[in-house]
Amino acid sequence: MTNTRVLQETAVRYFLEVVRRGSITEAALTLNVASSAISRQISRLEDELDTPLFERISRGMKPNAAGELLAAHALRAQLETERIGNELLALKGLRRGEVKLASTEGFALDFLPTAIEHFRKQHSGIRFELSVGAAGDVAQAIREGSVDIGLTFTMAPDRDIRVEYAQRAPILAVMHPHHPLAGRKQVVLSELAGYPLALPKKNITMRRLIDACCSRQNLLLEAALSSDSINALLGFVRAGDGVTFAVGLSISKMVQNGQLVALPIRDRDMNTLQMEIQSLSGRTLPQAARVFLNTLIACASTDSTF
Repeated sequence: MTNTRVLQETAVRYFLEVVRRGSITEAALTLNVASSAISRQISRLEDELDTPLFERISRGMKPNAAGELLAAHALRAQLETERIGNELLALKGLRRGEVKLASTEGFALDFLPTAIEHFRKQHSGIRFELSVGAAGDVAQAIREGSVDIGLTFTMAPDRDIRVEYAQRAPILAVMHPHHPLAGRKQVVLSELAGYPLALPKKNITMRRLIDACCSRQNLLLEAALSSDSINALLGFVRAGDGVTFAVGLSISKMVQNGQLVALPIRDRDMNTLQMEIQSLSGRTLPQAARVFLNTLIACASTDSTF
């Protein structure tokens, strides 16, 4: 019979860190403990549960089927314990807490900072931590439980991710207000080929969608600038007659302030991107994160700039 008592102990915390880092050495550095101590705890877990939990591979350790099952259970139990602790603090009237977020860069330009500032006007004791990365990084952070809420642009569902809110996010052609196309109501991709283009790098979701659309039309769009920084892409078009691509939620304030013009793209495939606010499937969010989630959804659903 499985000894479930062991699932409540330090061994599980060490086990989860090895799963996250992929090796005992990296886990030891993160936890600031000796590698031998982690090895002993992992061995103890495997002995008490009477099953191996990892595949030992050349570059580290990878959880096997039993390890993945334990990791999923242990992570949710750990997050639930943290949530209950926060709820108990709230019952004592301590108006404090932390919300951990992950997003792709477009959300970090304006949307998230504005939402956070709006929220803190009513809940000044709540602190925020924001990590910015690629869509895959956001999903991974949610799965690992290192963040409460993720914001990203997607084209397909992701495993273990609960979509708290979603809305269409058409890709727009973005340019300087004095650009020759700035007075148009809309454009098509083929019209943009004659201008210097600033494109996201090929690993970014938006670029993959643009490339797929061009491929179906046998259209070649060459990048004058390719970058994984939306700030760099927008800076390029503000400086001259270039064109880049963005979604309205990311640049709404710059458009409202007259710094940029953003035009709908008539090509149908450019309207298949979706923005999502995400959390971990099966997890109950801490109180502060739950309340902030409602603020995010309200801000996203009322953004009618585009």
